[in-house]
Amino acid sequence: MLETALGTLVYFCVGLIVMMIGYFLIDLCIPLDFPKEIAEGNKSVGWVSAGIYAALGFVIRAAIISAPTVDSGNLLKGTISTVVYSAIGIAALILAYFIVDIVNKKFNFNVALKEKNEAAGIMVFGIFLGIAFIVSGVIQ
Repeated sequence: MLETALGTLVYFCVGLIVMMIGYFLIDLCIPLDFPKEIAEGNKSVGWVSAGIYAALGFVIRAAIISAPTVDSGNLLKGTISTVVYSAIGIAALILAYFIVDIVNKKFNFNVALKEKNEAAGIMVFGIFLGIAFIVSGVIQ
């Protein structure tokens, strides 16, 4: 039981750290000041932020589930596996954002989000979730 509790704590900490790093990296790739935009009430950026966190949660969850079990004594191997698969998921989320933005010639996501276009924010939220479902399915 102690081993399982330790594993839970380790995976929680690793997952939280990977989530914060992933959010930071995705935020860097979208040319908006997320904290400033959210403080100003930009709901479109709020939707995007929520989508990023939800997507990262799905991807990290799948990475943890696919890791070797704590009971097998492979905690280090499992945490490394979780970090690697999560990194692949983060890269996929970033890549998908740019691909969909390029393919969608009707409007530019970055401009639409800056202009507080809530519909664009909801669309990006959905893009992140869709990619997270795909990546988590591949990981599992």
